[in-house]
Amino acid sequence: MKRRDILAAAGAGLAAATLVGCKDEQQPTATGAGQDEASKAQTFSWKMVTSWPKNFPGVGVGAERFARLVNEMSAGRLQVKVYAAGELVPALEVFDAVSRGTVEMGHGAPYYWKGKVPAAQFFCALPFGPNAQEMNAWLHYGGGMQLWEEAYQPYNVVPFACGATGVQTAGWFNKEINSVDDFRGLKMRTPGLGGEVLTKMGGTVVNLPAGEIFTALQTGAIDATEWIGPYNDLALGLHKAAKYYYIPGWQEPNVTFELIVHRKAWDSLPDDLKAIIRSAARDVNGDMLDDYNARNMEAMEKLRSEGVEVRRLPDEVLARLREVAAEVVEASAAADAMASKVWEHQKAYLARLRAYAEDSEKLIYNIRN
Repeated sequence: MKRRDILAAAGAGLAAATLVGCKDEQQPTATGAGQDEASKAQTFSWKMVTSWPKNFPGVGVGAERFARLVNEMSAGRLQVKVYAAGELVPALEVFDAVSRGTVEMGHGAPYYWKGKVPAAQFFCALPFGPNAQEMNAWLHYGGGMQLWEEAYQPYNVVPFACGATGVQTAGWFNKEINSVDDFRGLKMRTPGLGGEVLTKMGGTVVNLPAGEIFTALQTGAIDATEWIGPYNDLALGLHKAAKYYYIPGWQEPNVTFELIVHRKAWDSLPDDLKAIIRSAARDVNGDMLDDYNARNMEAMEKLRSEGVEVRRLPDEVLARLREVAAEVVEASAAADAMASKVWEHQKAYLARLRAYAEDSEKLIYNIRN
């Protein structure tokens, strides 16, 4: 073989080896049953970057659970190694890393990348928006997942719902909130559309990953923060850095977390491994919500027992927040064609769900109280 032919062959081999989705074992091309057997003999080693501290309760543990389930169900054919925020990429750059194909998978919150994909936040959390049950119904049986896939398609990313918090809290404050005027000048860590509501109320939003929240609150760099709820807030020690714990979580009646997969990596998998990923994501989506429901209760009991002052936001404050939130959501949807398409679809479906809830969830809550 001529030297230039050898170099060309080597270059082609190198290009094939750098495709996203490391295949540990290459099999000869086959057809029919032989091809099926060859695909089942392949093994894959993938990296999953996350927006969470290592083994963080709830979200971090959920990401680890997903990886463990995939490893076990595939009998090691698809091995997923989880990286905490900052180990490979910063917490808020997970989407970019997966989109570029730097890694095969990521786990985060869709509204973290709303600056890149405005529609993303509608699959995550909306002020006074859908709770976990409503979001799951819309995503899995109301057409929401198809819209999510459409929104992410230009970025070479395949999304899956992979975790939910349920109802959150309004957050930790070192200033009392007695009227709408108390939001003026307030520096608060709060992402997504809830942050835009705060800005419109006269506050200042400071975007911070989980690992930086406690210090910022303790040093006065921020006056307030919302994170998730009692379970995670206790783990971060936020009760040691703020005086008041306000409820309810108007800004996030639920947060849906996402598993994202680079398109080329996804397409490289045989069908049975794709099915395992889908199943593991659905498992974590439900299990994480169960975990939060149980652990939030226990954590709130502990916080109250340690003297934390839990306060309900005044009715007039909640009323004004609801008005501003409606304006912000509509404006955000109107600014982007895909976001508008998603919001109109979601809004119509939620109206139907809530009409039914009047005769079911809401009714049972009212009569038992």
